[in-house]
Amino acid sequence: MPRVGLTRDALVSAAADVADEIGFDRLTLAVLAQRFGVRDASLYTHVRGLPDLLESVALLAHDEWADTLWQAVAGRSGHTALRAFADAYRAFATGYPGRYSATRYPVPPERLAESTGIPRIIEACYALLRGYDLAGEDATDAVRLLRSTCHGFSDLEAVGGFTADRDLDASWQRAIDALHHTLTHWSKT
Repeated sequence: MPRVGLTRDALVSAAADVADEIGFDRLTLAVLAQRFGVRDASLYTHVRGLPDLLESVALLAHDEWADTLWQAVAGRSGHTALRAFADAYRAFATGYPGRYSATRYPVPPERLAESTGIPRIIEACYALLRGYDLAGEDATDAVRLLRSTCHGFSDLEAVGGFTADRDLDASWQRAIDALHHTLTHWSKT
């Protein structure tokens, strides 16, 4: 008999929370079962195993991240949109480290088709860049620069990779201003 309140959605949501607490790479069915006060075997009623759970957390994380990025850019353009996008990206990556790690988990294409998260993340990037009049290959290159900048800074911040005696927020703002300058002058580079 299924335990009351124990559903697939509840498990995936709890798994994402646990991943944020202990790290996505340390998430196991045993840890999750302990969280719910059940035996590991009880979880197999709702998930096919650890890979299924990890893929589901990744899909959830993509959807949540897409929502976050779209809320940031909605109604904004240019530098304002860039700053909002970048700040939302950084806040998600550092505030939800397990979920952010999950977005890099390899999910099979047939499972990715179950979610609109990744396409919405990509579209949010391109929507932001339309404010800089970038399209085609220029937009693709700019998306790669945007995501590399945000990911690199956020990832280094999350692991304590910045040790200089300098305010991280000040460095972040300068990085985003430099990115804005580059995007504004893209066709001239």
